[in-house]
Amino acid sequence: MSTANHASNVTIERDNIDKLDRTQAHSLTQIAWQRSEDGSYSPSSYINRDLSLLQFHLRVLAQAASPRHPLLERLFFLIIFSSNIDEFFEIRVAGIMQKLNIGDVSTSAHGMRPSEVLNEISAIAHEAINEQYRILNEDILPALAKEDIRYLKRDELNAEQSAWMKRYFTEQVSPVLTPISIDPAHPFPRLVNKSLNFIATLEGKDAFGRDINLAIVPAPRSLPRVIRLPDELTGGKEHHVMLSAIIHEHIGELFPGMNVTGCHQFRLTRNADLDLADDVEDIAKALEGELENRRFGDKVRLEVTTDCPTPISDYLLNEFELHDNQLYRVNGPVNLTRLLFDFNIPALRYQPFTHVLPKAFRREADKLEKATSMFAAMRKSDVLVHHPFHAFSPVVNLLWQAASDPKVLAIKQTLYRSGTNSEIVQALAAAARNGKEVTAIIELRARFDEASNIAVANYLQEAGAVVVYGIVGYKTHAKLMLIIRREEDKIRRYVHLGTGNYHAANAKVYTDYGLFTADADISEDVHKIFQELTGMGKPANLKKLLHAPFTLHEKLMSFIDDEIIHAKAGKRAHIIVKANALTERRLIGKLYDASQAGVKIELILRSMCCLRPQVQGLSENITVRSVIGRFLEHTRIYYFYNAGNERMYCGSADWMDRNLFHRVEVAFPIEDKKIFAQIYQDGLQSYLQDNVQAWTLDGSGRWEQVQPAADEPQHIAQEHLLKTINHVDEKT
Repeated sequence: MSTANHASNVTIERDNIDKLDRTQAHSLTQIAWQRSEDGSYSPSSYINRDLSLLQFHLRVLAQAASPRHPLLERLFFLIIFSSNIDEFFEIRVAGIMQKLNIGDVSTSAHGMRPSEVLNEISAIAHEAINEQYRILNEDILPALAKEDIRYLKRDELNAEQSAWMKRYFTEQVSPVLTPISIDPAHPFPRLVNKSLNFIATLEGKDAFGRDINLAIVPAPRSLPRVIRLPDELTGGKEHHVMLSAIIHEHIGELFPGMNVTGCHQFRLTRNADLDLADDVEDIAKALEGELENRRFGDKVRLEVTTDCPTPISDYLLNEFELHDNQLYRVNGPVNLTRLLFDFNIPALRYQPFTHVLPKAFRREADKLEKATSMFAAMRKSDVLVHHPFHAFSPVVNLLWQAASDPKVLAIKQTLYRSGTNSEIVQALAAAARNGKEVTAIIELRARFDEASNIAVANYLQEAGAVVVYGIVGYKTHAKLMLIIRREEDKIRRYVHLGTGNYHAANAKVYTDYGLFTADADISEDVHKIFQELTGMGKPANLKKLLHAPFTLHEKLMSFIDDEIIHAKAGKRAHIIVKANALTERRLIGKLYDASQAGVKIELILRSMCCLRPQVQGLSENITVRSVIGRFLEHTRIYYFYNAGNERMYCGSADWMDRNLFHRVEVAFPIEDKKIFAQIYQDGLQSYLQDNVQAWTLDGSGRWEQVQPAADEPQHIAQEHLLKTINHVDEKT
């Protein structure tokens, strides 16, 4: 497929927003796929991972264009898209460029060379970013202005506001600016990743009699990018001015006696991935060193405004050793991620709701023995929480109860993303100070949270906890909490397992499952996994949990094989998988085998999918959908019909190489019949029925938004859960 054709298929253009709302059904795609003697499938059978991820970002961008969402939420989706694209260039594009530097040879299942992938990305990303600013300037900003929320341009300020802006520049901005002239004694400065900068063209001589015609002015990150004008100048309205406008208006004051003939903002994106060797002696110290390098990695993208003259943009491209297709001209601020959006205007936001407690914990909380109420509930039966519809507080409360309970002997927990201000961390520290044996497995290499995790590790160590950084070469991604309690002269274990991070803020916007259980076998399995993480020895022999990198992939393959056997025997065979991504080649191949055997396969994947569904002869029985809405879909559920003896697992792992072979992951079985039915209905079937916020993938790699038929009632999975769990009846 050509770059132009591919871009037209997946980008969201102004005239095509409405056209994306099409039918759910896809006709079968014709693709010249092949299968070799060893059972592997040809490159044409796979979708490129990076292009698939970019398409997910486009589905997020589509939310900013959708009038279904409240106005400020649309602005938030636009900001999320900007943040997503930044990370996409920092990590994915940077990685492809590194491969290209080694050689333009394909090493992936899809067969595309790095240069081909980069060309596709460039075509798609340029159109998408143009659309992003089109939505901002033509849709969102005018609509915000009608609500008296404005981002004022320099020529829109009245005399009083202009005078205030001049004082603000003099008092708040100018003292921290450092203009840097470009001359033989001052080479082009080394600019920080994603920092806001200005290039100024000058005429005249400086204080030393030099003819300087270029200067760079970096904007310190300590300065806010959006400044609210005082109420007395706006009548109390939400009127703001951008830092870039303030600097642009008064940049001449930085070069007294010289004439500023031009001023243009720009931003440079660098490779922000960390390169940490597997043989480091101290992972924390090595990581701290790499964090500084992240700010000055290899250049991957240059952004300038649309009015930047070509000679200036060419100069910058040459300075950064970038090509024309790595230049992005934007019609507005070069960094939308720092645009204000969190205004307290309820009418322009999603309807708020109360995060409820599961009934089991509500019942026990009413009893007199409150100190042990959660332990009592867990002894009676497993308890499921479904965030964000259920509150995250039971996770925190369990730790606080354990921290103060004299019967609790030890607490062990994995932490992937957290912060020292987290109640989870505070409770663990309190437990350590109270004499409990606290062990924290902290994954320092959680991307972009490395510095925060180092701070958490130091804080817990100071409190007396034992801190372990997991296994070098294998990120600890499993979500596990183990509490060991002495009851009636015997030891009992209590466990929490989750699909999401121990992060209270994420739990308000991510959909995730958490299981509280006192099951003896699961508790023993979790105990063995913690022993693996803190000690040495062979892989643990687990009774119920599936464990990457040891047994998870093998078991998933065998479960699919079982469905194939049932289908060939004429029995019903059915697989449903809900995850963030599907990229692992052998699992994709096994799903193709299952489809050809007659197994019905339904995949609900938030972002990447390298499998081609609905291809004649290859994947006719496979459908793929993605749900993008108010909350970030994050649950991982694996369901297998198994001839009526149904299997269901929830876990921390996506179906990706990194999760299955290079991370410590856990998938836990759902054995309680009531919880099983709840997850099957709320976590799977409801999402398969979504006909508004769902998108479906066809065999050519194109995503289309589902639209209900004229006589079909709307079903939105997330709103349905809000209604049934939180009793929010109105559409959000």
